[in-house]
Amino acid sequence: MQRRTVLVVDDEEAIAEAVRARLESEGFRVLVAHDGPEAVRRNREDRPDLVVLDLMLPGMDGLEVCREIQREAWTPVLMLTARTQEADKVEGFAVGADDYLTKPFSLRELVARVRAILRRMERIGGTPPTGPVVRGPLAIDPPRRRVTLAGREVQLTPLEFEILLTLAREPGVVFTREQLMDRVWGYRDYAGGRVVDSHVARIRRKLGEDGGEPRFIRTVHGVGYAFADDLGEGEA
Repeated sequence: MQRRTVLVVDDEEAIAEAVRARLESEGFRVLVAHDGPEAVRRNREDRPDLVVLDLMLPGMDGLEVCREIQREAWTPVLMLTARTQEADKVEGFAVGADDYLTKPFSLRELVARVRAILRRMERIGGTPPTGPVVRGPLAIDPPRRRVTLAGREVQLTPLEFEILLTLAREPGVVFTREQLMDRVWGYRDYAGGRVVDSHVARIRRKLGEDGGEPRFIRTVHGVGYAFADDLGEGEA
């Protein structure tokens, strides 16, 4: 089986070297960059399977690096951050990050997150094509990873797409945050209930539900989320 390539981006050489050594010991091919512009260049030239990306970088911060990476071609990103504010983490997801770890972190946990992200990518890539899911004016096309609302395309990140598709496939079924973590991220051992909430909030905004009564995704207080079951139509 072909070795997966991981690009590690961190301006702290000791951290970058420790991550490189651990990932290589786990069988990965590892590339290293120490600033933002170098990270963008290496991603463009080497097309890694996943990027481990520090948020605080010289030359170009991690958020801008993530934007540039995703603008060229979508690549899974595990964000590393010393910041603990929820808003900083949510901003990372907004520009296309798949997961995050807060410094200091254990190398074992980092490897587990890397493997979980790559397993999810394999699961998505290996899923047999299905027809579009149509719920009222909302159409979700899994093979093309495309969402339209009343004919207008809605730009979702890969994680947002997976959450919306998971809910829309089973309208009326209530998913707990833990179940969504399991279905979408591929694991449950995660203090990430707020992360699920943040993604759902972004999906709602993109579907035009910001500040209004949710039409597509409803909150089941104390439990989780469910897709509306009164929109008509069904899976095409």
